[in-house]
Amino acid sequence: MKAHIVLAHPEPKSYNANLARLASDSLSKRGWSVTISDLYDMEFDPCERASHYINVTEGERFDVQSAQRAASKSGDVPSIVMQEIQRMEESNLVIFQYPMWWHLPPAMLKGWFDRVLVYGEVYASTKRFENGRFANKQALVSVTVGTSPETYHHNGRSGDIDLMLWPIHFSIAYVGFDVLTPHIAYGVEAGLRYSSDKEVTQRLRDIETKYSQRLQNIENETAIPFNKMSEWGDDGHLKASAPVYTPFIRHKKNLEL
Repeated sequence: MKAHIVLAHPEPKSYNANLARLASDSLSKRGWSVTISDLYDMEFDPCERASHYINVTEGERFDVQSAQRAASKSGDVPSIVMQEIQRMEESNLVIFQYPMWWHLPPAMLKGWFDRVLVYGEVYASTKRFENGRFANKQALVSVTVGTSPETYHHNGRSGDIDLMLWPIHFSIAYVGFDVLTPHIAYGVEAGLRYSSDKEVTQRLRDIETKYSQRLQNIENETAIPFNKMSEWGDDGHLKASAPVYTPFIRHKKNLEL
């Protein structure tokens, strides 16, 4: 079994980096082969730009999808991007490790998605969801947040964590992954402290223990459900007979024609 970890945190001594190492060590002890992409250490450029593509001439209007598709056809996808794609292709499990910043992933990770989920090489109109390139592979979002689970519940002051994570989960599912229930490390307090040092230390130890335990059987977990391509109508709307899994995609009540 193989796993690839995508780490998005600028500090190598951070708790996020620690969780990435813990995941690597836990899986390696089970006989897994593990690779890690530390995006900040790699100095990964998160900004998609014309200069990444040899098929875009200077002064030419830069269309991202057109450039990505052309590079996919010619075999000229940027090497650092192709390396990430190949690592995912070779893996049974991909883990995204990052902190929640302003209710979103760090810009570094968002840029990784913009550049690595290449149109043509990774997805196309007939290559998505259950037909995606990474079908039958698992993906896990492991994220740290600063406050308690209660603040991230429905009606919590920090917002509903399931809704916050839906966009990244949907993007991962879009390219074929089976998306696992996220690992959320609550109460990872940094500069702003709500608890004593002793409480924080014990909390972090408990998070590590539970995460390590979970990784002992991660490959047998059930994925979060997403709608399949067959459940969408030709108009792009969810079919009336299809199940609903998220408030972001739902049946409209009392639809007036």
